[in-house]
Amino acid sequence: MGRLTAIVLGAAAGGGYPQWNCRCPVCRLAWEGDSRVRFCTQAGLAVSADGAQWVLLNASPDLRAQLNATPALHPRDGLRHSPIAAVVLTGAEVDQIAGLLNLRERQPFALYGTPECLAAVAANPMFEALAPDVVTRHAVTPGTPFRPMPGLTAELFTVPGKVPLYLEQGEPEVGSETGDTVGVEIAAGGARLAYVPGAAAMTPALQARLARADAVLFDGTLFTDDEMVRTGTGAKTGRRMGHMPIDGDGGSLSALAGIEARRIYIHINNTNPIHVAGSPERRKIEAAGWEIAADGMEIVL
Repeated sequence: MGRLTAIVLGAAAGGGYPQWNCRCPVCRLAWEGDSRVRFCTQAGLAVSADGAQWVLLNASPDLRAQLNATPALHPRDGLRHSPIAAVVLTGAEVDQIAGLLNLRERQPFALYGTPECLAAVAANPMFEALAPDVVTRHAVTPGTPFRPMPGLTAELFTVPGKVPLYLEQGEPEVGSETGDTVGVEIAAGGARLAYVPGAAAMTPALQARLARADAVLFDGTLFTDDEMVRTGTGAKTGRRMGHMPIDGDGGSLSALAGIEARRIYIHINNTNPIHVAGSPERRKIEAAGWEIAADGMEIVL
């Protein structure tokens, strides 16, 4: 049996880094060519147990560029081929599902998600471009293990979150644990990886789940809860958007301080100063043993 390998396809939150229309202090560094920052596409991961077949965790709008930049995901055999065996969804936000439209050229693969996620996909007729006789859809109940490819086991688990932004009506319930927001645990060759790109809060069950992983890629959207309000780039706090902050009371930095897994922040918003190498915020999380995801980062367990 092979080793569990993961490739970060994208490290940024929705909009990417720098965001195409933003000149906040962190984005401005990127536009000006500052060597301390790196451009990042929107969050996604590819995982494999054998290096030949791969499972995508979410499909961001940047997926076409991410496939081009990742040789392991290039076609290799015959007239038509793809090493992508499956896509597993952790939610149905635009930046998690829009990239599915890049996979519409009648290439077989399996699509896995909770009933809530797949219902959101099914409700948009545009996704009928993924012909059902070619792309099979599999509803998965959180807590039920499944095999998206040989040698690799996956399990979805609920995390505090909310419905996708485009499905909000009035003030949504934030922090509920439903199939709208899940994490995924991937296991192969005795190793475990947990991917949680969005979590509104930490619970004892979530903390225990992450503590048993060998590597954790966790929601790093905002450094502080009021980051977007304070910078004038938005009117909502991180928690209102379904993302617990890194720093501050109840932040992930303190909530996950005791786990021994390799810890990596991913889904990093364009306003987040941890994008900047050497910044006080980045030094703080690195001193606590965390890494920052980057496009193309490879994790072998």
